[in-house]
Amino acid sequence: MSVRSNGRSLSFEILSGYLPSSGEPSSGEVTPPRSKRKRKPKKKKHKTDGNANATLETIPNSDDEALLLRAQEIGFKELESRRSVCGTSTTVVDQVHHSPSVSCVSFELRQRNVNGGLGDADVADEVGSKKEIQEVNVGFKRDSQDVNVGFKGLEKEKSLDWNQVMKENPGFLHDSSILEKSPVKYFMGELYSGNSLRSTISVGNEKKRQRVYNSMFHVPWRCERLIVAGFFVCLDSFLSLLTIMPARILMTIWKLLKTRQLLWPNAAELADFGCFIVLGLGVTSLQMIDISLIYHVIRGQGTIKLYVVYNVLEIFDKLCQSFGEDVLQVLFNSAEGLSTCSKDNITSELMQFILDEAIAVIAFVVHSFVLLAQAITLSTCIIAHNNALLALLVSNNFAEIKSNVFKRVSKENLHNLVYYDIIERFHITAFLLFVLAQNLLEAEGPWLSSFFWNALEVYVCEILIDAIKHSFLAKFNEIKPVAYSEFLEDLCRQILNDKPDERQKDLTFIPLAPACVVIRVLTPVYATLLPYGPFYWRFFWIIVWSSLTYIMLAIFKTLVILLLRFLATWYVNLRLRTKQHVD
Repeated sequence: MSVRSNGRSLSFEILSGYLPSSGEPSSGEVTPPRSKRKRKPKKKKHKTDGNANATLETIPNSDDEALLLRAQEIGFKELESRRSVCGTSTTVVDQVHHSPSVSCVSFELRQRNVNGGLGDADVADEVGSKKEIQEVNVGFKRDSQDVNVGFKGLEKEKSLDWNQVMKENPGFLHDSSILEKSPVKYFMGELYSGNSLRSTISVGNEKKRQRVYNSMFHVPWRCERLIVAGFFVCLDSFLSLLTIMPARILMTIWKLLKTRQLLWPNAAELADFGCFIVLGLGVTSLQMIDISLIYHVIRGQGTIKLYVVYNVLEIFDKLCQSFGEDVLQVLFNSAEGLSTCSKDNITSELMQFILDEAIAVIAFVVHSFVLLAQAITLSTCIIAHNNALLALLVSNNFAEIKSNVFKRVSKENLHNLVYYDIIERFHITAFLLFVLAQNLLEAEGPWLSSFFWNALEVYVCEILIDAIKHSFLAKFNEIKPVAYSEFLEDLCRQILNDKPDERQKDLTFIPLAPACVVIRVLTPVYATLLPYGPFYWRFFWIIVWSSLTYIMLAIFKTLVILLLRFLATWYVNLRLRTKQHVD
């Protein structure tokens, strides 16, 4: 058989093997004599562009020689039908291996780098039909049971045409229950047996119900109870700064005048003097600030800028709180060292105390200015008539929720967060007192009802935001409401000065900066109450109003501390009885 290579090269492999089923032929079979291989004369090479070569070897003769030659011819035609237009290559027909007994004959046609163009002679050599290949396979199976012929790559995949599938399975669409139903029937089926939220969400239990009740009722109630108790603790500390500290200083001065001896003060007296100096210099510094100028500068800002300004001031407030606590501890340590030092070290200890006092003055003056600017910002939002207060409260409080709720918080961190909320609630009260003083001085017309509703709006927003924040903090961090009862118990023991457990944390509140702001804003109000006249007459009324204010604050402070002690005692005993009952 000849192969033409007109402008192209064909490459294929015809593999067949004869494997004996046993060492000798089976009985009843006659081994045909092995015929000699007939070599056909080589044809001349047809050069296509000087590179393409074609080599052809025939299949060895056997009893099935005619059938094998027919398969070879069909293979050639099938391969030619798969030609492609490419460059040139070489066509190789591998020699067929044979053995005395034929068990398997296989053909594989493989095309390698078929290049070149198509000629008219190639079209004439194109394949026969698939029917011829099937006839060869049937012939192999019919002639011998030991012969197994497989043609790889010559059979086509079964068609997956949709029309054929529908023809073979005419009832395919009728098997779908959805398509059988009309829209009304389908809707009624979904109504009675369709999906619902109950099928997508697991059914809750008593533990889930308790979590819901904790988030809605128990945590907000216990948290607000703790904040209110802490607010009165801060108020007691604030009133102590305005009543107890001046009384101690007056007693120390009276003792010096009575004995007429310069006695070295103890640590408590030095600490009182240091705090009084900080308070006096803080009020004096704030007196030099023009509040109306700051008010008009802040009022000229838009609502968004007011929100940014208020947030920046709130951040600086928390930083000043943390730094002020450290500064005051260092100042008290220097006072204790100065009160117990020897005469040789008195100079160095005194210089250390003066340096720490100067640092404390600077720190608390800055903190006082931050609180004053924050109070002016809140006053600007309250006086504005474009709902700036509501926008400020919503934006600020929900930013606080975002920054706290979605974080991992331990029980100790939650304790600190509650104390920060207590101090913030007291600072808001001081800001509202500033707004009240400004209305007394500058407001025209009826303003009391407006101030009352604005103050109520501020407090309600703060209560709601604190409740939401702590409810979800407790929920996400799996903190039970009893933790807030433990915090309140620690606070009550702090009020009673009963702290057997060293791990208990105290509410640390330094009222120096809020006191500076309150004194600064109330001084002009008292100035309007003074009558006109000579200096000594005005000085007399200053003493009268100061004395009356001091007496009122002292009475109020006494009532607050007595009420706090009574409630603290009652709550500690209640907790003890509850623990004994649980045990």
